[in-house]
Amino acid sequence: MASSRAFLISIIILTALSGSIACCAQALPQADAVRIAEFYRLSSQIEDGIWPEWSKVVLPLLLITNDKEYLTRFPRIPEGFAATEDGFLVRDRQFPVQLQTTFSPFGPPSVIAIGEPGATASKTTTPWEITLMHEHFHQLQFAQPGYFEATDALGLKHGDSSGMWMLNYAFHYDNPEINAAFVKLLDSLLSAVEESDSKRFRHRSREYIRQRSQFLTMLSPDDRKYMDFQLWQEGMARYIQIMAAEVAATYVPTNAYLALPDYESFATYAPKLRQQTLHELGTVTLAKDKRVAFYSFGAVEGLLLDRLNPQWKRGYFKNPLTTEPLFAIEQ
Repeated sequence: MASSRAFLISIIILTALSGSIACCAQALPQADAVRIAEFYRLSSQIEDGIWPEWSKVVLPLLLITNDKEYLTRFPRIPEGFAATEDGFLVRDRQFPVQLQTTFSPFGPPSVIAIGEPGATASKTTTPWEITLMHEHFHQLQFAQPGYFEATDALGLKHGDSSGMWMLNYAFHYDNPEINAAFVKLLDSLLSAVEESDSKRFRHRSREYIRQRSQFLTMLSPDDRKYMDFQLWQEGMARYIQIMAAEVAATYVPTNAYLALPDYESFATYAPKLRQQTLHELGTVTLAKDKRVAFYSFGAVEGLLLDRLNPQWKRGYFKNPLTTEPLFAIEQ
């Protein structure tokens, strides 16, 4: 009896161990687990200091690896996912590994869907963490009451119900007159933002706002709405990246994060990101960069607004999908 009982216990132990091994084979890779934990720790410490009440927005994330997708902080288990013991939901990979986006593949709320750093445009961990803050800001935008109704009301879908119109709208990027005016407008914006003298800054910012208003009159009504939408959505999300990196410069990471092989301090990365954005603004054109030109454009406009009106964020969501009212400033 004793030997039979010992044999039975051994079988139970082996079965439990094999089950544990099966579970752990699907668990999130350790480096990815460190990165995601650091993102949630970082965001909780800095988000409300960057944007009021940002922390009230739920923060689901889908990590895309070579063969699996790991979902966390989603309010339910979507079809096709199974729970793991490390708190994630897992399924076989369905999305591209280079993805960096925010959308609603499982219904609301919106989910950040992102590949591992090396597979994405971020390349390394610290830029990847700050890109997540960009995407998290999209979650705040999408969570605003009436957001989706407002995008419908723009009238820019032209029969596209997939949402791809946001990327593929036929803006007149190749119009030579508009391109020339756009380059002059960005030069004016850079001149204002980089001016340190307060008196000259006021003059250059007034001149920029005048040129901005004039440029908008050159656009068709639909092109004007599309550019304004992109500045409001993607441009301000890029601005948030700069702000997040700069606020994170004083953040103290965990030891596990510091031990990652591609670790870079936020204090080192923050000034590089600001300079990269300013450099990008000085080189982009509509003809060459298309929609992407609006990212650095909107980001640097955010930097300008910080100096023109430190309270501008209070009006941002009061005028959804447009930044034009933010520049109606008495100077």
